[in-house]
Amino acid sequence: MNFLFNLSFRYKIPLWGSLLIVTATLAVSATLIAQSYDDLEKDLLGSSAGLGRTLARTLFSAMLQDEVWQAFQIIRAPLHGEAGDNPIRPEMILALDRNLQVFASSHPRAVPMLAELRSLGTDQRRLAERIAAHPEADAPILDLSGAQRIYVAIPIADEGARLGTLVIVHSKDVFLMRFGNVAWRSAGIGLLVLAVLLPINWYWGQHTAVPLVELAHSAHDVAHGKLRGPPRGTYAYQDELGQLFENFGLMVRSLREKAELEQEMIRSERLAAVGRLSAGLAHEINNPLGGMLVALDNFKHRAGNDERTLKTVAMIERGLAQIRDTVSAMMIEAKVKSRDFMPHDVEDVQLLLSGEAHKRSIVLRVEHNIEQPVALPATLVRQVLMNLLLNGLQAADPSGTVTCRLHFDKGRLTIDTENAGRSIPPEVLGHLFEPFATGNEAGHGLGLWVTYQIVSQLGGQIGAESADGITRFHVELPAGESA
Repeated sequence: MNFLFNLSFRYKIPLWGSLLIVTATLAVSATLIAQSYDDLEKDLLGSSAGLGRTLARTLFSAMLQDEVWQAFQIIRAPLHGEAGDNPIRPEMILALDRNLQVFASSHPRAVPMLAELRSLGTDQRRLAERIAAHPEADAPILDLSGAQRIYVAIPIADEGARLGTLVIVHSKDVFLMRFGNVAWRSAGIGLLVLAVLLPINWYWGQHTAVPLVELAHSAHDVAHGKLRGPPRGTYAYQDELGQLFENFGLMVRSLREKAELEQEMIRSERLAAVGRLSAGLAHEINNPLGGMLVALDNFKHRAGNDERTLKTVAMIERGLAQIRDTVSAMMIEAKVKSRDFMPHDVEDVQLLLSGEAHKRSIVLRVEHNIEQPVALPATLVRQVLMNLLLNGLQAADPSGTVTCRLHFDKGRLTIDTENAGRSIPPEVLGHLFEPFATGNEAGHGLGLWVTYQIVSQLGGQIGAESADGITRFHVELPAGESA
């Protein structure tokens, strides 16, 4: 029984409604059928009683004068013509004397005159006992259980003198046939009512239950941390249920705003903590970096004019300057000054990462249209390129390809990188630019955060998407005026 009560409202409401409709329809149909039976019985009693009293008054004189033939004609007269299926017309009429012998019979072959009623069969014996027990009863219906006929008994008497009993016999088959027709019509009406009401009940039950089920699912999601309200348009009315949906939606939106605010506060606190740590590290790292840059400058002046040595020293110098500027970039409020971004900066980054790409058997493709200096800090843009390409090399499948496209047009530099590999899970993608958030087991989670800080300082935008094994990063940087 608990199973029925534990069913979803999606099924419980239509099922209980259908049960109530079926029960009510059966009760009404049964009442109509019982009423029809009572009406038929009353019609039978009324018709037979009226006929019997008329015949009894006429028979009294014939029986008093012992006129058997006259009595036969009197009881035979109502049986002339076609009976059809009319249960009101008797099957047989008997005139009994005081001793319950047959004085006259409408069917003398079946029930001969002067025969003892008790000797004619079991039903007739029981009938005789009932008449003998209630000799003064006026027109009772004697429906003997198991009998094939219904009997109506009327006393043949006048002014207190009783000469016998008139018995009107009706066939149960014809009576029950008419009652069956009435019952079938009542059952048909009941079935028609069910055919109309059950679909309406099922539609109404589903229309009411489905929104409740959706509301229950949404409440379950909210309880487990998924701030999701019911789908829009689940319930479009403004009754109590509609108000419940509206208030639940307001509650979910309030919780979502609160959760976003909490996440933003946590993120801000985390960034502030990392920023303080980065600022401290930057001051400690910049001192030795400055000394190395000074040493390289002295080395250039004393190394002679060897072109290969000067080129190597220049690249080391640019790399150290990039480290210095990157460390400065970790200080969120730092204002880094640098030379403009040049075409050879792209070549430097590609050359520096070629060894990593070769070690992983990955093809590194860099395409660009930069032919003139771009008014952006070269060291910071180089660091953005380095971080994005290193991220792509670490995430790409072995023997895969990492592609980078730089395009400068109308004062904006766009950087797009793409690599094939394991997709970034959505829960990681939403926190990708936060410190120490990484989907790579070998990474530390600071590279993309530093990239985000640099792009933000330069007034640009950065975004990422990952689906079907392809991860893409897109960066837009507004260029200023060349130095």
